[in-house]
Amino acid sequence: MFNKRTKIKALLASEQTGIDVTVMGWVRSFRNSQFIALNDGSTNNNIQVVAELGLLDEATLKRINPGASLKVTGQLIESPAKGQKVEIKATSVEILGDCDPEKYPLQLKNRPTLEFLREKAHLRFRTSTFGAIFRVRHSLAFAVHKFFNDKGFLYLHTPIITSSDAEGAGEMFRVTTLPFDKTPRKEDGTVDFAEDFFGKSTNLTVSGQLEGELGATAFSDIYTFGPTFRAENSNTTRHLAEFWMIEPEMAFYDIQDNMDLAEEFIRYIIKYAMDNNREDLEFLAQRLVEEEKALPADKRSELGLIEKLEFVVNNGFERITYTEAIDILLQSPAYKKKKFQYPVSWGIDLQSEHERYLVEKHFKKPVIVTGYPKAIKAFYMRQNDDGKTVAAMDILAPGIGEIVGGSQREERLEKLEQRMAEMNIPTHEMDWYLDTRRFGTVPHAGFGLGFERMVLFVTGMTNIRDVIAFARTPKNCEF
Repeated sequence: MFNKRTKIKALLASEQTGIDVTVMGWVRSFRNSQFIALNDGSTNNNIQVVAELGLLDEATLKRINPGASLKVTGQLIESPAKGQKVEIKATSVEILGDCDPEKYPLQLKNRPTLEFLREKAHLRFRTSTFGAIFRVRHSLAFAVHKFFNDKGFLYLHTPIITSSDAEGAGEMFRVTTLPFDKTPRKEDGTVDFAEDFFGKSTNLTVSGQLEGELGATAFSDIYTFGPTFRAENSNTTRHLAEFWMIEPEMAFYDIQDNMDLAEEFIRYIIKYAMDNNREDLEFLAQRLVEEEKALPADKRSELGLIEKLEFVVNNGFERITYTEAIDILLQSPAYKKKKFQYPVSWGIDLQSEHERYLVEKHFKKPVIVTGYPKAIKAFYMRQNDDGKTVAAMDILAPGIGEIVGGSQREERLEKLEQRMAEMNIPTHEMDWYLDTRRFGTVPHAGFGLGFERMVLFVTGMTNIRDVIAFARTPKNCEF
């Protein structure tokens, strides 16, 4: 019975009329006791159902409220109303689920704010804004797999529970079955993880990169796409404690090959969304225009959302070195007028305000920065001949800052061991990783792209909590 329904998106695109159809969805609005706007989530556009006076009894009419779910059978006909090609002349309307209008929080007349909807994340998918966001997110995720599959990459599922810290950051969520009230201790007072489930200290992964390198040194080209976790107490519009990462690793690649692939990849998935979700993106573009009307002129986006995406797809990214980036910042009016909150000097880790200045004010396009100081980068990055920098690259995007981070990996065993010793990383715990350098080492590279930041960029939203279904942030783990 239920599988015989037709999706509303298909009906609105149909060239046929005069056919019998069955649709099911949720009521968006009901007016004049006749006209029902019905939506099933396949598109932001509603289909109008006309229930002629006398078709439904008074008790049924009172139950057709926003949020209620209906099964409608009728005839698809040409619509005399403006703005819609077709509508359904109902022959029967069955209420599948009631919705109390006094308790339902998503009333059109109230125009709920994004902040309010974050507290109602279990219902916010039903709004037009979040319907558009999550259809775009789906397309971007599909495009990720299509891009790498078409290039012959192998999709590798790397572990979520791990005993290694790929970033060396130490900000990880611990995984344990030990009782908190009677934690076993060694003689020196430290926790005895030998009695834990895995027999050692384990955490939720911050990256699948190290395991990905193992795959790349056998399959040549692999990618991972899965959840990663950071126990950072960051309450910003760009940070999550749980987020999704795309991490390709490629054997026989250098830093230039890595940059070329990352740029091609970003432009591909954006174009895919533009080709397959134009209607949703146009809705989000108009939403952004309305939102920015309240901002001062100098705070508004210079390009509309669609124009921004087209610009990225159709233009090459600017490529500069870290040293050049620092010079640009030091010569900038913003620096000279002391408008930067954070200091600028060679050796700093670029802050978001620095990255956004380079992208939004100076170059006005995405920028790839290479050759970072080795002191601020991870142990696995290939050391350059100058002894000061590494073959790292970050891609900076308008409105966000860093969206991709990657590097050519250090394939020389002695250099890698030396760097690990400098950073106090115990080589005996990473022996499995070093084996890739002992047995047939090759130049190789890879990068990581934070998926939510990409969704943020493509949808034009300004808070990362609005582009993931259920945000996990400090002091917040609802649903």
